[in-house]
Amino acid sequence: MNAIKEAIKTVSDLWSLVVGLRVTGKYFLEPQRTVRYPWKALANTDTYKGHLELVGGMKDPFKPRCISCGMCALACPSNCLTIVKKKAPKPTPEEEKALAEAKANGDKPKDKAPKDPDKFIYDYSLCSLCGTCMENCPAGALRFSKNIYMAGYSRNDFLFDLVVKLRESDAGTPAEPAAAPAEKSEA
Repeated sequence: MNAIKEAIKTVSDLWSLVVGLRVTGKYFLEPQRTVRYPWKALANTDTYKGHLELVGGMKDPFKPRCISCGMCALACPSNCLTIVKKKAPKPTPEEEKALAEAKANGDKPKDKAPKDPDKFIYDYSLCSLCGTCMENCPAGALRFSKNIYMAGYSRNDFLFDLVVKLRESDAGTPAEPAAAPAEKSEA
């Protein structure tokens, strides 16, 4: 009786081995999906979702579309966004006089505070890349970057001021490492 149970167990174990080898063999015969990165370039970078970046305005592409409302920071489950609004410029004596006249007439004076952010701090090391901030942005000022070549040595390397990164792209200085090494041209 004991020998029969051992024989059944042995056959059962061999059967599970055959099933596992069948799965392995099936994938062994398929073409390779792993890309040997430095020697072979990636082809599917269109679907890549990298870190967040600010979208430039329509008239001035190097001024952010952001209106400093803070909806993105409120919606972020990771608390990786911090927005610092620009302060209103100090009014000139003529503007102060006009404001006093408007208040005396019962008019509501217009807010002179700029709407674009002074700083837009983004901590990529905390971001879960969920996209909730983009969905809640009324101005459409955020998008995922396509930079697949980001690397760093510490967490501070992934702490960005997105306003500075947007302006650096204007100055011709890359805000991030170049997408691919440039080939040297022989002159």
